[in-house]
Order: sequence, then structure tokens, then C-alpha cells
Amino acid sequence: MPPAATERTVIRSWKTPIALLVFTALYGLLLVLAPREGVTTFRLSTDADAIQLPDVAVPVMTTAWICFVVLVLLTLAAAYFVRAGGRTPLWVTIVYVLVGVFGFLTWAAAEATIPVTALLAGSLGLAIPLIYGALGGVIGERAGIVNIAIEGQLLAGAFTASIVATITGQPILGLLAAAFAGVLVASVLAAFAIKYLVDQVIIGVVLNVLVTGLTSFFFTQVLQPNAAQLNAPPRFPRIPIPLLSEIPVIGPVFFRQTIIVYLVYVAVAAVYVGMFHTRWGLRLRAVGEHPQAADTVGIKVNATRFWNVLLAGAIAGIGGTVFTIGNGIAFNKEMTAGAGFIALAAVIFGQWDPIKATLAALLFGFASSLQNTLNIIGSPVPSEFMLMLPYVVTIFVVAGVVGKSRAPAADGKPYIKG
Repeated sequence: MPPAATERTVIRSWKTPIALLVFTALYGLLLVLAPREGVTTFRLSTDADAIQLPDVAVPVMTTAWICFVVLVLLTLAAAYFVRAGGRTPLWVTIVYVLVGVFGFLTWAAAEATIPVTALLAGSLGLAIPLIYGALGGVIGERAGIVNIAIEGQLLAGAFTASIVATITGQPILGLLAAAFAGVLVASVLAAFAIKYLVDQVIIGVVLNVLVTGLTSFFFTQVLQPNAAQLNAPPRFPRIPIPLLSEIPVIGPVFFRQTIIVYLVYVAVAAVYVGMFHTRWGLRLRAVGEHPQAADTVGIKVNATRFWNVLLAGAIAGIGGTVFTIGNGIAFNKEMTAGAGFIALAAVIFGQWDPIKATLAALLFGFASSLQNTLNIIGSPVPSEFMLMLPYVVTIFVVAGVVGKSRAPAADGKPYIKG
């Protein structure tokens, strides 16, 4: 008698199709209630580009309705994939976002011109601190430590970088000091969470409040009265990469940047390769998934967690330099403006994967840059909505598009040997 076939239980998550359905309906309602006539122009080149691409002009309502039809088809595809296999492929979500953004931009910029290169360059610039913070969050949570203190690490990095770079006149020293500041904040998190078993969320929130209070106090009492001596940082110069910087659209966005941006390219690749293809990454994931098993094979669980939390803090601290020496801007109170929490959302959206978390950070950066661009061109979208757009996108992708995701099994759980 043949053995009974093993039945595989398929767990279906309808979050993504439902979210896409809601946003498709809202987009269609927008086109019905607020139609706009005319032509939208997309400018693909800047005056400094060696290769000039022609502007692309598209009819507003025709293009917007075509995008609506594509969104409907993608929503149906998402539902089909969930019914057939239990989950929506990532490419469906990516294509949906691209088509939806293009359609919305076409509608919002009727009779105006969208500078595509400037929009994308602004998106990358706003996403860089989020990427650094998200990488720190991924490393910490893969090791089993919830890093709510990313905001504090970014703020400490921005504060320290500004002072050190101003005193020495060397931005690179400011960058190193920012990494050290991030390590200091992370060391407090690690000590209380690992050694003293304090709730990791609580200590993270406390650290954010502490760093915010300390930097605000020193800004008011020390930096403001001595701004020229302590808070006038130089900025990293832009370094165009030969040939690559001349590629239309892509070149000006990715290859006419500062060393901080180029470092993030290296960091993303290094963290991904290290996490999934090295002994370090195997140990890191082991202590975050099953610390008891890791302990039985000789891995020092708490020591591994401690050093990786410090590494995560150094990366997040470097991200803070974007706010000061990255743009040659003096430090100001609470200038990170919640970027650490958006980075934490990128970690969840990216399902604790460095590449996916980077893509999520880029999406959030694009939402902020889109807000600025639409304000400049005089879009009819209310300014109040534009201000909340980055946060609406955050809620949308975390609550609706992510689908079923699972944090590392031991994330947030202290390990007591024996």
C-alpha cells in the first residue's frame, strides 16, 4: 500500500492584495473626482550632462487611466499569487509602486515639468541616513537585540561629527568621531539589554530621550554661543566617478556623490555578503534565531550579541554625518526628525534583510523627495497631505504591503546561559 501523501499547509496572507485594492480604488476615485487636462513633461537630463536626453511629454488623463488599468491587473495578479501559492511575489509590489508613482506624478504635475534627475538625486540623499540606520537595525535584530535607539545613534553621530569636523577642519575625522559616538550609545543599549536584562524597547526609548536631551542642552549652552568655533562644519566634496557619472539619469544620481554615499554602497554589499556568506554572518544569525543551539556548539551568545550591537551602532553613527558634514550644515536640535524610526520601519518592511531594507529606505526617501518636488512645481495636492506623505507611505508598506514577515526567533529575548 503506497505511503500517504504528505499534505502541505499553505498559509495565505491577503494583506498585500487588500492593500493594493484599497489604493487602486483611491487612485481611480482621484481620477474621477479631480480630472486634470494638459500635458506633463518629464525632464531626463541636466544642463551639466554630457549626453542630453530629450524631454518626455505625456497626456495627463490618458496616461493616468492607462496606469489605473495596469494597477488593476497587478492587484488581480497579487490575489492570484496568494490564492495559488500563499504570498505575493516582491516584483508585483515593486512594479505596482513604480506604475502608481508614475501615474500620480503625471496627474499631479499637469502642465508642469518634473526634473527626474533632481527628484531621484534628492531621494537618494534623503535615503542615505535611513539606509545606514536600517543596516544597523538589521545587524542588531539579527543578533537578537531590538535597536529602538537608532534615532539616538543618528543624532549622536550628527552632533559629534559637526563638532569634531569644525575643530579639526577635517570631515573624515568627523566621520570617525560619529562612528565612535554611535558605538557609545550602542554600548549602553548592549550593557543594559544583555548584562542587566532590561527590556530592550524601554532602554532604546530611554536612550533616544537621553541623547535628544543631551544634544539639545549642549547645543543651547555650548554650540550656539560658540558657533564659529564649534558648529560650522566643512562638508565632504562631491567626487564624480569618471565615465559612470556621465551615464544619463543614473550617473548624476549615483556617481556624483560624496564619500558618505559611496561608503553606503560598500556597506550594503559588505553586510549582505557577510551576513549570508561568511562565518561571522552564520554566527550572527544563529544567536538571533536559536541561541541555545548556538551555545551548544561553542558560540558565545552574549559576547556575539554585544560586539554586533556595537558594530550596528557604529554604522548608524556614520549615518548621522549626513545631517551635518554630509551637507555642510551646522548641527541643530533634533535635526534627525524621526529618521531613526523610519529606518526601523525599513528594517521591518525589508524583512530583516539588508538589501530589502535598503530598497525600503530608498522608497521612504523618494516619498520625502516627492513631497519637496511637488511643492516646488505648485501641485494642487494640499500641503498638509504632502507633509504627511512620507509617513503615509511608511504605514502603507509596513501594515499593508509587507505581507507575512517573521522577525528572528530570539529577537528581543535575553539569553540566560543554562
